[in-house]
Amino acid sequence: MLVLGIDPGTIKMGYGVVDMGPPMRAEDYGVIGLPRSMEIEHRLYQMYTHIQNLIHVFTPDAVAVEEPFFGRGEHQYARSTIAIGQAQGLVLIGAASQGIPVLRYAPTQVKQSIVDYGGASKLQVQETICNLLNLGSKPDSDAADALAIAICHLSQSQSKDILSREIAPGQER
Repeated sequence: MLVLGIDPGTIKMGYGVVDMGPPMRAEDYGVIGLPRSMEIEHRLYQMYTHIQNLIHVFTPDAVAVEEPFFGRGEHQYARSTIAIGQAQGLVLIGAASQGIPVLRYAPTQVKQSIVDYGGASKLQVQETICNLLNLGSKPDSDAADALAIAICHLSQSQSKDILSREIAPGQER
């Protein structure tokens, strides 16, 4: 299974393409970066074009994208949440236009899946991704997050596959 993981953003969007293997490996990863001075509609269009290109080059079986983080109390991030939601929307449209299933994961779910701790730091995620995928150097934090999102999806789909093979009572051989 090949998964395209996306860490959405309107200025920097991380992407990572992970093949389940074995062994699990990163086919490609990086960051699509655009200048803040560019109008938002042009940045979104450029991001959409990049997503379409990634889908055409790698033909992933699924696209996994991180949900926006809202924050709590005085630490609410309404402005960045809206921007991330816009970027997530273009990923959803890009994948849907190609008939590719899209799965969304909360940031804490991704960190829990990768580091076993939902409050893990970006550095912990980078280091764990480096080890899991046997990368020579640490990827940019946005690219590491995208790889983590893809691995989270692979982990979730493996768990669902195992559970679907559960033998119902009375059906034992």
